[in-house]
Amino acid sequence: MSARSTYPVHVEGTLDPQLSRWLWLVKWLLAIPHYIVLAFLWAAFFLLGVVAFFAILFTARYPKAIFDFNVGVLRWTWRVGFYTFGALGTDRYPPFTLDDVPDYPARLAVDYPGPLSRGLVLVKWWLLAIPQYLVVSVIAGGGGWLAWRGEDWSWSWGGGLIGLLVLFAGVALLFTGRYPRGLFDLVVGLDRWVFRVLGYASLMTDAYPPFRLDQGGSDPGAPAGEQLVLEESGAVAATEPGAGARGRWSGGRIALLAVGSVIGLVSLGTLAAGVGALAIDWTQREEGFVTSPRHVYSTPTYALVSETADLDGPDWAWNDLVGTVRIQGRSDDPVFLGIGPDADVERYLADVGHEVVHDIGHNIGGDENDRRPGGAPATPPGEQTFWAASAQGTGRVNLDWDPENGHWAVVVMNADGSRFVDATLSIGAELDALPWVGVSLLGVGLLLALLAAGLIYVSLPKSRAP
Repeated sequence: MSARSTYPVHVEGTLDPQLSRWLWLVKWLLAIPHYIVLAFLWAAFFLLGVVAFFAILFTARYPKAIFDFNVGVLRWTWRVGFYTFGALGTDRYPPFTLDDVPDYPARLAVDYPGPLSRGLVLVKWWLLAIPQYLVVSVIAGGGGWLAWRGEDWSWSWGGGLIGLLVLFAGVALLFTGRYPRGLFDLVVGLDRWVFRVLGYASLMTDAYPPFRLDQGGSDPGAPAGEQLVLEESGAVAATEPGAGARGRWSGGRIALLAVGSVIGLVSLGTLAAGVGALAIDWTQREEGFVTSPRHVYSTPTYALVSETADLDGPDWAWNDLVGTVRIQGRSDDPVFLGIGPDADVERYLADVGHEVVHDIGHNIGGDENDRRPGGAPATPPGEQTFWAASAQGTGRVNLDWDPENGHWAVVVMNADGSRFVDATLSIGAELDALPWVGVSLLGVGLLLALLAAGLIYVSLPKSRAP
């Protein structure tokens, strides 16, 4: 074992002496198979990270099999990044393996930790790491800034320093056939910083990443000319006395783990949807209707009109799943609410000044709405006969409508057809099946979670006798 740097995450890269002038232009295409595999591996990485979190919380130990897998994912990611636009340091295609490949020019290792802090595991991956995340967002991409635009603050995102420097390196390769050595050392140093933060945020160490740019392909602290020597991924760390050797992460185990992790993520989404459905039913139901929050709508024109609602589905869906729809309006002046065929609404308001609401929940008069010029309506809205459902009055007014297929528009006007419409509106539906949908989603989510847990357990390498 060679000498190691003081930080337990070790990243090395060796620049190829002869790099193709043009190959870097298509490496993004050549690496697509790796990107597909890594998408599944990172899904497993995330799920196993959650398992490791609870293992550390209760035992102060990072399970060795999970540790080996997650280090392998970081190693695989570094090799692909070194080949592509994380460094462009080699033209040698990355191998499809979690294991260390000693003769590949990009290598990564993480020292297996001893007992980890139960307290730090609660805060280090989010609270303590915030300064590092801010730095990494600039280094690796995703850095942003707040900007005032019109009436709202917005967050604008920018590219990363590594991407910019690697682009410079690619242009230098294209025109000179050489990768500037100083530029390579800087890029690998920045990559090393990113992977140190990844290792810390992934709970693999309690040592805080240093705010230090260690440039160069060799891991700092190793003797000159000596390569980084890593433990075999199947070996057992010396910190686990009495443990037998563990099985290796074979291709079958990795595939099984990836499938289990994807099913696990689907189960989390299903469980969240089930909880959300029940929470909406318990908190948003009023007088038998699941109701949206109320918003104040006002316009100096003669009418507010919704965008066209295109309904096309089986009758049982509207009757059994949705049920009656209720639009509730509150106004101090007599107000009219109506739902009618879109074509008839357009004919009635063709020469009438009105405002089309494109984004429910935003203030009327903003960029989200479309104001149409025109005069007053020839007759009050209540005298029209094309409404599928309508209601008018002062105070609280309820419009109940049983949905059916067609093209529909909702209209809000003053009952006498005058200008300056002002009303507080909400929309709801009976949604009698919502509790059953929520319970069903919870049941399916639990079954998927059990299946995922079984697949993940079977995939983990088991200890063998010494």
